[in-house]
Amino acid sequence: MEDSAELESILPYLPLVIGSSRRLLWPSKVVEALEAMSRGPDHSRVNCGEVLSIAISDMRASLSLADPLALSAPLGYALFFDEFAEDIPKLANLLLRLPSLLEVHYQNSRAYGYGLRILGPQQPGMVLLSQELIGALLACSLFCLFPISNRGLKHLPTINFDQLFASLYDSYSESQENKVRCIICYFQRICLQMPTGSVSFERKLLSLEHHPWQSFLSYPYADFWTKSTIPLCPFQVHSSGLIEDHAIEALEVDFANKYLGGGALHRGCVQEEIRFMINPELIAGMLFLPSMADNEAIEIVGAERFSDYTGYASSFRFSGDYVDKRSVDFLGRRKTRIVAIDALCSPRMKQYKPKYLIRETNKAFCGFLDQSKYSQYKRLFKMNSVQLNEGSSLPIKAKGESRTEEVRKSDEKSWHLEDCENYIGIATGNWGCGAFGGDPEVKTIIQWLAASQALRPFISYYTFGLEALESLAQVLLVLVKSRSVIVDKICIQGIVTQWIILQKWNVGDLWNILIEYSSQKLRGEADVGFFAWLLPSLPK
Repeated sequence: MEDSAELESILPYLPLVIGSSRRLLWPSKVVEALEAMSRGPDHSRVNCGEVLSIAISDMRASLSLADPLALSAPLGYALFFDEFAEDIPKLANLLLRLPSLLEVHYQNSRAYGYGLRILGPQQPGMVLLSQELIGALLACSLFCLFPISNRGLKHLPTINFDQLFASLYDSYSESQENKVRCIICYFQRICLQMPTGSVSFERKLLSLEHHPWQSFLSYPYADFWTKSTIPLCPFQVHSSGLIEDHAIEALEVDFANKYLGGGALHRGCVQEEIRFMINPELIAGMLFLPSMADNEAIEIVGAERFSDYTGYASSFRFSGDYVDKRSVDFLGRRKTRIVAIDALCSPRMKQYKPKYLIRETNKAFCGFLDQSKYSQYKRLFKMNSVQLNEGSSLPIKAKGESRTEEVRKSDEKSWHLEDCENYIGIATGNWGCGAFGGDPEVKTIIQWLAASQALRPFISYYTFGLEALESLAQVLLVLVKSRSVIVDKICIQGIVTQWIILQKWNVGDLWNILIEYSSQKLRGEADVGFFAWLLPSLPK
């Protein structure tokens, strides 16, 4: 195998070595152990969870992995051993093929630059993996064969499954047990029939510096948002349903931790962690994607869904197989597009400061951009900058005043692409709220601004029953009727956004309104949420 920078970057984080023939391979003692397991328990003696843990420890010793497994991991494996015992021989055989799978992967990706590597900070790029290779990598995670001692230096997240299994015993919870059931379901399914598609992992970037030769946008600052004349895209609100069940193709938002996957392999069980359990191929990205900076996002296309579920957090329950019927693209990826963007954690009042409003809007903008449309963005934003110099009459509302200023009409011409097949909207919800503590009404507007500026044709917003957004229906119903606007009851929570659209505001207009509200909030002059502040006729 030819040396390559890609392989060189990832090799310290793989359990393989390069032999004298320059080929990837397992150490001989690991090969012996895997071959014995591949022949079944009569040869390997792996007939219970305790013996499996011993076999795992022996392989780790052969790999010179000094870090011990999580203390209670053997007990956790024992609890679930019977459920995946018959799949162990097939998983061992898959692991034996890992070196050859990687050889083929690098041969096939050499011409395109999509090879497995560490996609480091401030390095935009893509890795394209076959589902079979992902299965082998996740089998390494199951058997805890990845070296972890140097992962912290690269800001890489957890990748082995020992903490996940240990938590079953250390502090049992039904939700944690059901997370493991999702993982077991995945391995059972791929052992029954190996998927033949592929999954891409892309690190996206808004450059902190501008170079004429770069093929990605630079990080925008306040002036960019203040003067934007991009029209607001349509806004759809869903008071029920889930992002992953969105009826039409969309870029689905992962309310991410800056470390991809968050607590998926620990005790976490909210939106991001659940998505990683029902689409376990997402976990593969945790191997080679370090934490995200403020100007970065991660987009994953093609991850297959294997599990169905009910509940959330402590009520999360695995509810059986899920057969993913989404179509595939020319790269063999399922048309499931997931973007990981991490919001500010526990921002409290600082979330209303311009610096952090810019941070959050740019984070969403980075995630929502379609990198393949860079030339269109560049052309449009250049045209937009000419329009910016013409000035605009911006709507500013003082506390307690009615809005009487004339709002400059935005350009009626739509800049959205007509090719709907290749131009995908956004499916999102209460990003950065809940455990992260963000203001849900402000985060709604931030995501709308970002989706519009990224030229997305729509944003579909799932409220997840959040009271601050659900109550909007009651207080605005009279307003809508008075304006003769007919709103479907299922989208009643979107009345404010429909009212905004009626005003013909553009991105710059709405950004300036958000800035004014936030400044009043910081001065203690606004004691209501953004929606009630925006519409003076609303009951406080």
